[in-house]
Amino acid sequence: MVAERVDMGGYTLIENAPLGARNTLRVNARARLLAEVRDAAKLPELLDFPAVRQGKLLVLGEGSNLLLTGDVDGTVLAMATRGVQVEQEGDVTRIAVAAGERWDDFVRWTLGQGYAGLENLILIPGTVGAAPIQNIGAYGAEVAEFVESVEAWDTRERRVAILTRRDCAFAYRDSVFKHEPGRYIVTAVRFALPRTHALRLDYAGIREELVRMGVDKPAPFHVAEAVVHLRSRKLPDPAVIGNAGSFFKNPIVDASVGEALKREHPELVAWTGADGRWKLSAAWLIEASGFKGVREGDAGISNRHALVLVNHGQATGAELWAFAQRVMAEVREKFGVGLETEPVVV
Repeated sequence: MVAERVDMGGYTLIENAPLGARNTLRVNARARLLAEVRDAAKLPELLDFPAVRQGKLLVLGEGSNLLLTGDVDGTVLAMATRGVQVEQEGDVTRIAVAAGERWDDFVRWTLGQGYAGLENLILIPGTVGAAPIQNIGAYGAEVAEFVESVEAWDTRERRVAILTRRDCAFAYRDSVFKHEPGRYIVTAVRFALPRTHALRLDYAGIREELVRMGVDKPAPFHVAEAVVHLRSRKLPDPAVIGNAGSFFKNPIVDASVGEALKREHPELVAWTGADGRWKLSAAWLIEASGFKGVREGDAGISNRHALVLVNHGQATGAELWAFAQRVMAEVREKFGVGLETEPVVV
């Protein structure tokens, strides 16, 4: 079937659109209608089309945090907006970034401009607009710390909404955007970045990598380089093998549960949070359950990192999801701990 494409000025509509190149797990699904939005001001017009208004709506960035279990019988909305606006105010720079900008490109741009804060979040795939939804994080840092506000189209109230950091209700891989799915379409994110910021070096081998690099007085760009090295060694490249990065969240449990598991499994990897609760390593739980490197057909877990669900070739979304559920069931049976997915499962 051939996809039909119509330019509407500010956005493009594509019927029967293939999505295989629009999700990093490379699931060969299709959308009844795909809307590529280049001008956020056109959103109200687009959303008022009967075909869009009356059907399901899925907002898509780069598809790096998504598992499609089948075709989308509705509209997929892809934000393709571009633009960065900078305001200098003392030692803090406020930067408004269009939702369609690539996250990794933006992080590298901030480092090139001499801004600090986002260095630990380099090489995370996806768009800027998707970053606050998931409250993306890596190597001891979360984007929430640097988000001043989020601009979004409120589909419920049919108006532009400006959500402050507090309004966003950020938590571990969580935000108001996940608690009210479908209400907000992020159009821009406003960041507040300092010129100097305390470097986060105590997570997952960063200090050791800096030593290997011969750096004894690190700057933000050194930390970014160290993170690139670590991520490249640990995580498979979506350009080489289909994956959506970390597929499972690290479960958070009460201290009593964590202590009991540690007594039973002394080698368990875990961290204690400020609230006294324990964050367990999902990678350790999965590997200890025997799934690292396991493959069923073309669905499997990476042999490089147990958090990563991979598509070795032609696995369907349903097959990938079935395999992920098997992993989750085995971890629960073995350790009594439930795993949650990081990507959105559609």
